[in-house]
Amino acid sequence: MAFCSSLVSPKHPFIKLFLLLATIMRGGVGQSYTSVFIFGDSLADTGNIFFLAPSFHSLFPPYGETYFHHPTGRCCNGRIITDFIAESLGLPSVRPYLGMNNTSIEEGVNFAVVGATALDAAFFEERGINAFTNCSLSVQLDWFKQILPAFCNTSSKCKEKFERSLFHMGEIGGNDYNNPLLHLRSIEEVKTFVPLVIKAIASAIKELIDLGAVTFMVPGTTPIGCSPAFLTYYETADKEEYDPGTGCLTWLNKFSEYHNEELQKELTRIQALYPHTNIIYADYYNAAMHLYRSPTQYGFTGGTLTACCGVGGPYNYNASAQCGTSSLVRACDDPSQYVSWDGKFLTEAAYRLIANAILEETYIHHSSS
Repeated sequence: MAFCSSLVSPKHPFIKLFLLLATIMRGGVGQSYTSVFIFGDSLADTGNIFFLAPSFHSLFPPYGETYFHHPTGRCCNGRIITDFIAESLGLPSVRPYLGMNNTSIEEGVNFAVVGATALDAAFFEERGINAFTNCSLSVQLDWFKQILPAFCNTSSKCKEKFERSLFHMGEIGGNDYNNPLLHLRSIEEVKTFVPLVIKAIASAIKELIDLGAVTFMVPGTTPIGCSPAFLTYYETADKEEYDPGTGCLTWLNKFSEYHNEELQKELTRIQALYPHTNIIYADYYNAAMHLYRSPTQYGFTGGTLTACCGVGGPYNYNASAQCGTSSLVRACDDPSQYVSWDGKFLTEAAYRLIANAILEETYIHHSSS
């Protein structure tokens, strides 16, 4: 088993996604999903971080308090989007790869790692940017290849199983931008990373297709301009920097939109090259923006841009005193009233609503054949 490590202490067709998730149509015969394979970062990690950085703050209370009643490694007070996706398919939460311990992988494996990037750690080291972990997308793909013989040992068996498997590709790429931006690197520099990030995601998808994968869900990045962490780092007296309807930083959200537009273009190209595949674009950005634009409609009365678990400042976020690091950093009484859990990640209530929105309606790329 290979280990990575912690390095620090255009519009598209609109369809009802749940119809596709409930059944994969092949020659008129419906086949239900029986397994999910997940790649990505902290928005998808269900516990791999425990084996790589056991002192990481999400491994301490009050993380996990709402649903699991103890920390699980999820960067949340409870379940995350991938938990709700698996639940909708009638499958259990997908277990982390590093904690499998020779248990069955028939229902899938989660390779996502908190802090993971689409690009390899060497890319950032060459530019003087600290990466949290070297568990990049290519490392996660290597992990998948290592477990493949235990999942299916013949090409026909793999084909049969992969036709009933969902490959959840992310979210991935956010940390390729977040790390340099939170270290105040210029947006002009970070924008040059986008084509490389998109290429890395596309390369992983194509490699999985060559291995037999058929159906992919590929999330876009979230609106980082609404993150209390970014709002704290880039706080300014210039009101023109903020969206008057949400209070989010407009320029950062424009950057998120740029990544998502480029990702969708690339997914369209891949779909055209592989017409037998189903490539689903999960629009995390707009699903989340509904919560910021109409918070009270969804019960978020505690504040959309204020962290539930944090301390200090207008957004209740302090990078030097993060949730889980001290008993002085407390969680709010009712996380379901907040969009943000800890300033960087969302509450279970917010993730549930985003997952529901994805399951009800999303963008999909497919060939016209």
